[in-house]
Amino acid sequence: MGGMKRQTKVIAVANQKGGVGKTTTVVNLAAALAQMRKTVLVIDLDPQANATSGLGLTPTPGASLYAALTGGAFIGDIIQGTPYENVNIIPSELDLSGAEIEIARQENHLRVVRDLLAPVLTADVYDFILIDCPPSLGILMTSSLAAANGVVVAMQCEYYAMEGLRVITDVIRRLRENGANPEIHLEGILMTMYDSRTNLSEEVVQEVRKHFGALVYKTVIPRNIRISEAPSFGQPVIAYDPSSKGAQAYVALAKEFAARARRATPAEQ
Repeated sequence: MGGMKRQTKVIAVANQKGGVGKTTTVVNLAAALAQMRKTVLVIDLDPQANATSGLGLTPTPGASLYAALTGGAFIGDIIQGTPYENVNIIPSELDLSGAEIEIARQENHLRVVRDLLAPVLTADVYDFILIDCPPSLGILMTSSLAAANGVVVAMQCEYYAMEGLRVITDVIRRLRENGANPEIHLEGILMTMYDSRTNLSEEVVQEVRKHFGALVYKTVIPRNIRISEAPSFGQPVIAYDPSSKGAQAYVALAKEFAARARRATPAEQ
């Protein structure tokens, strides 16, 4: 490690719509960054716990951020190892769905996740903390965004993609303007489930690039059977089938993501 300060970057991977490749992106980006010798903590905040099982862990009652939210556990005690070197996780569980109510009861609910993460950030052992946000615009998601330096939006190449993007960029803007998180910015937009056989996929990518320019990652994640199969084996696709198109796309994304994350945070979108 040397004496160099890491300056942990907290990145929320979000979309208020489910089924867009958000969790797949968290799992594979974490695994691909780990292969680049980056240390990553995944925080699974989706009660469906797909990032937890996708990294080979079984969701267990009492082992999620919920335990820390209710004061029953110190955050350091709920961080677990995974089968992948350099990747740790705070898993999820069904109980996490109760976290919305729990956070809502607390005084400054936007600060809850950020305050919980403070000891981890102070310890400075991770290059990246990737938060897998729940697919809804509830308190848990906004509290996660309030704890993040940047947001990666995973977007399916389909009609109405722009509408979903506007919703999330609006939330980011509000968090910045109301002082809940003055540093937050849109880190990047990742186009997923790209189908090279249809004109629609290409049209959607062009449309999003037209509006958001360089914020859209050059890497596009293809529709790929290996990506869909990997989670049922409890593996990232880059472990399940490293030579597949899906795995290669996530390796390319990790390089692009790491290079962009090293640069200065854009002050304004």
